This record gives sequence, structure tokens and C-alpha cells, in this order.
Amino acid sequence: MDVLFGKTLPELQEITTELGLPTFTAKQIADWLYKKQVDSIDEMTNLSKVARQKLSERFEMGITAPNSEQASKDGTKKYLFPAGCKRFIESAYIPDRERATLCVSSQVGCKMGCLFCLTGKQGFQSQLDAGQIVNQIRSLPERDKLTNIVYMGMGEPFDNLDNVMKSLEILTADWGYAMSPRRITVSTIGIVPAMRHFIENSQCHLAVSLHSPFHEERLKLMPVENVYPATEVLDLLRSFDFGRQRRISFEYIMFRDINDTQRHVNELARMLNGLRCRMNLIRFHPIPDTPLQCSTEETIAAFRDGLMRKGIRTTIRASRGQDIFAACGMLSTKALVKEQAPDF
Repeated sequence: MDVLFGKTLPELQEITTELGLPTFTAKQIADWLYKKQVDSIDEMTNLSKVARQKLSERFEMGITAPNSEQASKDGTKKYLFPAGCKRFIESAYIPDRERATLCVSSQVGCKMGCLFCLTGKQGFQSQLDAGQIVNQIRSLPERDKLTNIVYMGMGEPFDNLDNVMKSLEILTADWGYAMSPRRITVSTIGIVPAMRHFIENSQCHLAVSLHSPFHEERLKLMPVENVYPATEVLDLLRSFDFGRQRRISFEYIMFRDINDTQRHVNELARMLNGLRCRMNLIRFHPIPDTPLQCSTEETIAAFRDGLMRKGIRTTIRASRGQDIFAACGMLSTKALVKEQAPDF
């Protein structure tokens, strides 16, 4: 049975036409799904009984509550959602004074193979559809407190471009959640054709995972460098006028004795010269079976100061939720291993 949640208004219009329902019914359904947030088709009380019956015969709502929750002493929470048979995704709720951010997943697993990412070690399992992406927001206990959404959870968003774009439409459209696109950031490792589509068809912010300005070094960390090198990513970004309201940021995980020297500061400043952007430095949190280590606090602070002196606005991202399987993919990997363990 197909699901209603996650359908766009044009898709709902196609459905109502197929079912022989009045054209205005599609807008009513969207209103119930995304504004009134009902849990069942029967609750859509301004639809006729015939309309509700026809919908119920072909569709279910498709709303899924999280399986479990991990709460940190700093207020961060991680939620584990089912995503098909023995498959799981996770979302992280991060409150911070007047802001409350949700980090959502876009895939089950990931095929990009970044050396530092536990999700990648799961391998790619499946794409999330738009409903499964938006459900992480809809089914969040703290959904009414949210101010920001970041697509920085499991998976590479631009490797699931169609569903990610559809989810952004639902979140920002007047008939959907009507969120400001300035409250949403999509992160990518740099899949250039999909980035171009996103830039041209969305007003949401963009974050690019960089992690090294040097080709051979970045290639060891991120195999995507062999297909879409950082230089090509930057060429694309320079070809667009993002205006003053739309933000480009770069994510830079700090690895001890790998990408944290003055040489890296100098090359980053050269690469990013003239591009209005900000740099987010991220502490590396160890994952199983990796030789990588985080740079020292002194090194991270010096790296930030060096970039600032070069005119690059730079911040050190606060580490949150370190007591609750903090690294992305840890909670879902634990659940996946448990499900795949043989019964004795």
C-alpha cells in the first residue's frame, strides 16, 4: 500500500484526479498532512466519507515514530527510526539557547566511503523517500521547538537528489510546512551536477565537506575527490551569485598531523580567496577501527586564528552529545549489528 505522507501538492493533485475527487481536495489533504499533522485519514474531517474511503483503500499515512531515544547530559538527543526490514536511520536533536536544530538523514547507509565516517562502513542499503526524510521532523517529540534543520545525518543528500529536493519542497512550500529556506542547510561532499541543480532550484543554505585543500590528501580521506575534485566544486560555486542572504559554508574535520598545519591554512586561503563563505572546524570523534585522531585543542584554535587572519570567517563547532553514540552512524550501526546477529 502506498503512503500519503511525503507527497507533494502536484502528486496529491494527480491522486485526487485518479480517484475522481474534486480538484480542491488535494490542497485539503496537504493541509491535514503538513499543517494540522493528523495521524489518520479518518481525521481529515472536511473530506467527504467517500473521499476518505477511497484514500484509505489505496493509501496509509506513512508516519513512523522513533524506535528508541538516547538523551545526553547536554540536552542533545538521538532518535533511531526504522527504515525498512532490519534497517535504521538516526536523527539528532540539538538545542542551543534560542536555537533548536535537527540533523536529519537522507539515506540508509552511504556509498561514498569516506575514511572517517561510520555510516559509510555500513555500506549503502537504500534511499530514503521524501516521506521518510520529513517524517524525522514530523515524528520528533520536540518538533514544535525546532528552528533549524540540517541535512548532515546518515547518507549523502545529493546522492538521493530527487527525494531530498522533494522533501525541501514540502518543508518550504506554502502548502507544506512553510519554513524559511534560510533555516535549512544541506551538506554535501561535492557531487557537482546535483549541487548545480540544488543551487538553481532551492534557496536553502549549502555546506560542503572539504577536509583538505590538497588533492592527494583529500583523495585519501574522500574517494569522491577522484570524480569531483575540490577545485571543480569551487569553480561551480564561483559561477553563481548567492546574494547576501544565502550562505555557503565549508566543513573541515580536524585530523591530527594530517590536515592541521600552517601549510593547510595558506592553501585554504588561496583556494577560497574572493569567495564569500565561512569555515566550520569540527573535532574528529573517533570511530571503531580507524587510525585517525583529532587535532589538539591548541592546534584547532591556532588553525582557526590563522584562517581568520587570512580573512576567512571561521568557527569551531561545539561538540555535542558525546555520551550518547555521538558520531553519526553509531546508534544505527549498533542496532543493525543487533538485528543481524544470529539467534542461538
